[in-house]
Amino acid sequence: MLQTLSIRDFVIVDQLDLDFQSGFTVLTGETGAGKSILIDALSLALGARGEGGVTRAGCDKAEISACFSLKNNSEALAWLAEQEIAQDESELLLRRVIYADGRSRAFINGASATIQQLKELGDYLVDIYSQNAHHSLLKPVTQRQILDEFGGLLSVAKNVAEQYKHWHHLHDMRIALEKNAEAYADELALLRDNVRELSALAFDAQEWDALQHEHLLLSNGASLINSGENCLELLGEGELSALNLLAQVQHHLQNMQTYDASLSEISESLDSGVIQLQEASRSLNRYIQRMELDPARLSEVDARIQSIHAAARKFRSRVEDLPDLLQSWQARMAELSNFVDDGALAEQERLAFDAYKKTAETLSAGRAEAAAILHQKITAEMQRLSLTGGQFSVALTPVAPSASGLEQVEFLVAGHAGVAPRPLSKVASGGELSRISLAIRVVTAQQGSIPTMIFDEVDVGIGGGVAEVVGNLLKQLGEQRQVLVITHLPQVAALGRHHLRVSKSQVDGQTLSTIAALTTDGRIEEVARMLGGLELTETTRQHAREMLLG
Repeated sequence: MLQTLSIRDFVIVDQLDLDFQSGFTVLTGETGAGKSILIDALSLALGARGEGGVTRAGCDKAEISACFSLKNNSEALAWLAEQEIAQDESELLLRRVIYADGRSRAFINGASATIQQLKELGDYLVDIYSQNAHHSLLKPVTQRQILDEFGGLLSVAKNVAEQYKHWHHLHDMRIALEKNAEAYADELALLRDNVRELSALAFDAQEWDALQHEHLLLSNGASLINSGENCLELLGEGELSALNLLAQVQHHLQNMQTYDASLSEISESLDSGVIQLQEASRSLNRYIQRMELDPARLSEVDARIQSIHAAARKFRSRVEDLPDLLQSWQARMAELSNFVDDGALAEQERLAFDAYKKTAETLSAGRAEAAAILHQKITAEMQRLSLTGGQFSVALTPVAPSASGLEQVEFLVAGHAGVAPRPLSKVASGGELSRISLAIRVVTAQQGSIPTMIFDEVDVGIGGGVAEVVGNLLKQLGEQRQVLVITHLPQVAALGRHHLRVSKSQVDGQTLSTIAALTTDGRIEEVARMLGGLELTETTRQHAREMLLG
């Protein structure tokens, strides 16, 4: 669950540190006070795409930090382990820094992260439902996802999509084979000849380096021997060789040391140089002894190099790429062999479709069962929300096999008794849509695993006695998980277990927004304000007191 949220220099927030509790928390305040700023800030910490202009005027950057408890959140812990990010079951820290020029940085438990990583992890932490969520509920893809999640069918749906993709790939291959069978057969024949020739060459990149080195030595053997003998002559075998000249220098230095002992260091350095030259002379002599002129081997190496070059020219490849070319041809041959193998590809396609259909039928059965339960539960909630006689149902219309299964999922609603169910997208009343959407969210959320739910003014268009029912629904949801609701309804605010109030003020000519937790007396004043406006009377305070304390 969400434990703390810290905001610095964000829009009209200077500095804000909030502690959150489990259960049902309400957030209220006057219009324009900045209630949605909290949601916007938290959304950015959860990986939402940032827009320009979120840093407070005159500031270089905005900073948002959100701390979560990961107790019992196995999915989030598994994700952290998969990403090899340090984790602590007691605490998770997400941090987002957004600069005035639009750049941003993200951190997970202090380690640098991508915005996509924040978003992926955020999906396991918080569900945010805004007024715009009503509109997302109108989309078929959202309705299908809600049904599958409610029925615990997400993994089955994923398998269906993967199996459909596999079957469709084989299907396309078979169609291509039927159109291009002759061309495939010719290609396979050519590949077989090329693979046979290149395999017979038995060439690899390591051999190429060794061949080039050996060819260089063999083709320059006479020159190497001649140059080596000249070096020996200069080192020690000639009359004016280096070793003979150094011996003369040593003799002179020994005579000089008779008169000046300080020359001993120079003499020692010279002795060391003589030893090194003697060792170099011996090593060079051994090298010349090993060096042999081998015209036959040179001819063999030259022929091998020529054959490799010829293959590279023939197949229009670099010499170094010949082994990779052989592997690609062998892979293509294996693929084409399936194409021309009598009926093999068609059989693979049939088996793939049978596997897809079996899984898709399992998904269909699960959807039908989940749809029946949703019908009962959401219809019951609609009665509580003053949609008396209204009904909710899920239409599962058979369609051609697709990645999403064998049926189209569509939510149908009858707002009143005697009215034919219509697609949710055709519901005209905004207040009606708000209530139905809330019923759907409350019922389906009970099956979800996300520990924190935030509702941003989803009760717009709802009033009167229905508002209290909505508040009770949210309170009921708060018994199972952490629920934060931004609301303008006093009936909802009075049912919160915890209450935060947003207010704004002028400080040094700037408008700043603050959020504070309310005591019982503070809650009475706030609910009274929501009931009766700015001019509070004892009557509205008494009404607020009764709503809060009963």
